[in-house]
Amino acid sequence: MSARKDEPQPIEDVLRQFTAANKLEKGLDNVKVAALWAELMGSGVQAYTTSVKLVGDTLHVSLTSSVLREELNYGKDNIIVMLNEGLEKDCITKLVLR
Repeated sequence: MSARKDEPQPIEDVLRQFTAANKLEKGLDNVKVAALWAELMGSGVQAYTTSVKLVGDTLHVSLTSSVLREELNYGKDNIIVMLNEGLEKDCITKLVLR
């Protein structure tokens, strides 16, 4: 157990230390990116999305519409930029649409 500190710390710093110490960052990123996908893409795209998973630096998105998949393929780079901005870090380098 770590020693107590006499000075109060902001909760943001404490949570950041806790997630780093317990290696929870990847799991939290996976949850954040799924919520961010739904927010940024809107309800129209979300209706055809079956799963959103972040594996390493690759985002895997399963879609039920082949037409939508082809349309989103044209904007992959823009989608990656928007998601990384929403996550406030560059953790996605590749987008795979299935």
